[in-house]
Amino acid sequence: MWIDTHCHLDAPEFDALPADAWHAEARALGVSCCVIPAVERANWGAVRALAHRRGDRYALGIHPLCVPRALDEDLDALDAALTAHRDDPRLVAVGEIGLDFFVPALIEPAMRERQTRFYRAQLRLARRHGLPVILHVRRSADALLKGLRERPVAGGIAHAFNGSLQQAQAFTAMGFALGFGGAMSFEPAQQLRRLARELPLESLVLETDAPDIPPQWLYVTAAERAAGRPQGINHPRELPRIGAVLAELRGLPVDAVAQATSANARRVLPRLNLQADAA
Repeated sequence: MWIDTHCHLDAPEFDALPADAWHAEARALGVSCCVIPAVERANWGAVRALAHRRGDRYALGIHPLCVPRALDEDLDALDAALTAHRDDPRLVAVGEIGLDFFVPALIEPAMRERQTRFYRAQLRLARRHGLPVILHVRRSADALLKGLRERPVAGGIAHAFNGSLQQAQAFTAMGFALGFGGAMSFEPAQQLRRLARELPLESLVLETDAPDIPPQWLYVTAAERAAGRPQGINHPRELPRIGAVLAELRGLPVDAVAQATSANARRVLPRLNLQADAA
């Protein structure tokens, strides 16, 4: 069975799909669990309700892309929400949190400092509540690692990892797994595919980031979109095929990759091992 460690199932792209049919399709393909990370205070309730309704798991946090519109008081609200739901076995992490040094508006000095402040504050909350974190890593691995050295947490996942071997080793030494998804299905992504082949298998977990980061077979070029072809929507049902890409890169049976990556997910997000009430 597969675990999709990162998918935004509350995204509006899923509103047009039959509410339960697509989820049942993913289950039928062996995706036993999805982890739904929140991105801002406004969707904490939605991800929690979705996880309970469909038998999945969730995380609560403030995404760096949402920091510009977040209020300082949202950090206190996050602390309160983590306290209120601390006995909920479906709550598995603080996330999605992190730093984004790719978007130009977010690397202006004032916003870079605000991102960093929100990141460090959420690391403190993760420590206080004994939870791992789900990290957004975009051109920010070294800064994230610096924050983790200053405020160690109970591990977690470096989502959509695309850094260097040295950065990968630094994250795993701190108890993190590295999230790999559709990006490694593109043959030109040679560095990422090399990491997928050569890193220890126990370092890797699988994710879709649905509806984002579509794998190669769903990707539509800008020219095709301009001609009227819609972009394919990434979906948890794609996870077994993404897992098959990893299996091919490593020369392993698909079942072995499913078993190993799911075990890795349960190790770095220990609350996945807790029994939860029926959806």
